[in-house]
Amino acid sequence: MPETLPLILEAPPYRLRPICLDDASVIHHFINDWEVVRMLSRLPFPYPRELTDEWIIATQAEQSAGRSYHFAITKSHDETHNESFIGCVGIRIEETKKERVGYLGYWIGRPYWGQGAARLSAERVTRWALAHLDISCLRARVAQDNTVSLHILERIGFHQTGTESQIFVARKTKIPVVTFEIIRADLDQPQNAAHKTRLETSSKKQDRRLILVVAAALIDHKTRVLLARRPEGKSMAGLWEFPGGKIEAGETPEQALARELLEELSLDISYACLAPFTFASHSYPNFDLLMPLYLCRHWNGTPTPREGQKLAWVEAHALRDYAMPEADLPFIPLLQALLS
Repeated sequence: MPETLPLILEAPPYRLRPICLDDASVIHHFINDWEVVRMLSRLPFPYPRELTDEWIIATQAEQSAGRSYHFAITKSHDETHNESFIGCVGIRIEETKKERVGYLGYWIGRPYWGQGAARLSAERVTRWALAHLDISCLRARVAQDNTVSLHILERIGFHQTGTESQIFVARKTKIPVVTFEIIRADLDQPQNAAHKTRLETSSKKQDRRLILVVAAALIDHKTRVLLARRPEGKSMAGLWEFPGGKIEAGETPEQALARELLEELSLDISYACLAPFTFASHSYPNFDLLMPLYLCRHWNGTPTPREGQKLAWVEAHALRDYAMPEADLPFIPLLQALLS
């Protein structure tokens, strides 16, 4: 795979792990159920047993190539950690010249319906995918008569983008489907509010805050710039940024940056090595951000991720290949002009 990814995910009381051939018989048993398969667009009914093994082998190959990731949803029943397989959830990646998008899909065996497994597993994989995969967004297609899944996606934070029709092989006809999408910023919204209009926020200008943050363009001897990818669990997880952080009360920007680089990357920075370069301002839905950027070419220590972030040394011409928060984007052309 392109990189090592966490492939065992906890979604209490469920655990998500890679699918293996030992799961084939129970997958076939659950899928070969009309009430399950009728909601899955690509599968025939009846579902032949040999297709299960072929599908598992194909998904393992797709995962090794970084083109899809499928998880078995399991539940432990006792202290011995014996697990029952109850369903599947996965991400399929589609890439065009313009974008790289993930598509979410899932199903639960009928004996386990109504226990929250689909919502918890789909939400966990959604957060994992947006934090770890190089995709611009996640999308999903749901049959219009699948009211449970429509509700699940809306609860997770997906918003409807339209309707279309799609052939459902088991039903042998085209079925109306609702299309959904979620981006990283949607996960930072309160639950059930990601799809709401922003008029409500803009009408309360008096409640807006100004947040001061500071960032560094760390430049190595090859004139590459260090980027850090925000880890899962933080706002805007999965986006790349210039290292830095919030300026605390009583701190100068230089003091705040030196503290953040020590805490985040184990780097000891002298104030004299920080050169003010430029600044950016950006209006987010709920606050305004002001961010000065400093250049730094000398430091003590080796950049070491201490907060679960991933690091990448990036040549200036390739900075646009990395998805960044909107506030960081104005820095790219200025750095490219400086370092080219």
